[in-house]
Amino acid sequence: MSRPGLFITFEGIDGAGKSSHIEGLAAAFRAQGRTVTVSREPGGTPLAEKLRQMVLNDAMDPLTESLLIFAARRDHLCNVIEPALARGDVVLCDRFTDATFAYQGAGRGFDLMTLSTLERMAQGGLVPGAGAGTLRNPDLTVWFDLEPEVAAERLAGARVPDRFEAQPVEFFRRVAQGYADRAAVEPARFARLDAAQDRHRVWQQLTSVFVRKGWLSIMVPTPKDLA
Repeated sequence: MSRPGLFITFEGIDGAGKSSHIEGLAAAFRAQGRTVTVSREPGGTPLAEKLRQMVLNDAMDPLTESLLIFAARRDHLCNVIEPALARGDVVLCDRFTDATFAYQGAGRGFDLMTLSTLERMAQGGLVPGAGAGTLRNPDLTVWFDLEPEVAAERLAGARVPDRFEAQPVEFFRRVAQGYADRAAVEPARFARLDAAQDRHRVWQQLTSVFVRKGWLSIMVPTPKDLA
C-alpha cells in the first residue's frame, strides 16, 4: 500500500540554523524507504527562482514584494509540491506561507488581511477531493526559535547579506513575534525547537518530533556535518 505524502516546512528568522538540518532529515527519511523532495521558498522552480532573486535583491514596496512571493508560491505548488505529494513523497520545504506573514506582515508591517487574500488565491483549489476553499498548508511546520540578537551574531561576516539579512535587529524582533503569533493560532501544526542550543541538541529535538509522530521509526544519529 502506498503511503500518503507529507508536507513539512522549516521556519525561523535568518540565522536560526534551519537550513543546515533539512538535508539530514531528508537522508533520515530516505533511509526508511521514503522518497523525498527538498525545496525552498521563494524558489523551487525556474520561474520562482527568478522571482526569488528579485525579492531578495531589488528595491520594491511591500505589496509588490508580497505579490511576487505569492506568484512564486503558486508556481512552486503547481509544479513541484502538489505533484510530489500526489506521488506520496515527503516534501521538505525551507520556508512557506508562515514566512510571508512573519516577514512581510510582522516585519514590514504589511496588511495581514491582504496577505490572507493572496494566500487564498495562491493556495486554494489544489488539495484533491477538498472543497474550493481548502488551502494547501503544511502537515507540520518546524519552527527554529532563536533570539534575534543571537541570530545576528551567527550571520555576522558569514556572507554578503541580501536585503532581508541586512535589516536591523528590531526588524527581526518583529519577525520573531510574527512567527510566535502564527504558532499561537495553530499550535497543533507547529513544532517549536530551541535553536539556541548546539546543532547536535537541535538535531535531537528535531528527530524526536518525527519519532513521536510515527513518521520516523527510530531516533536518528546526528549527521557528521552537524555533530
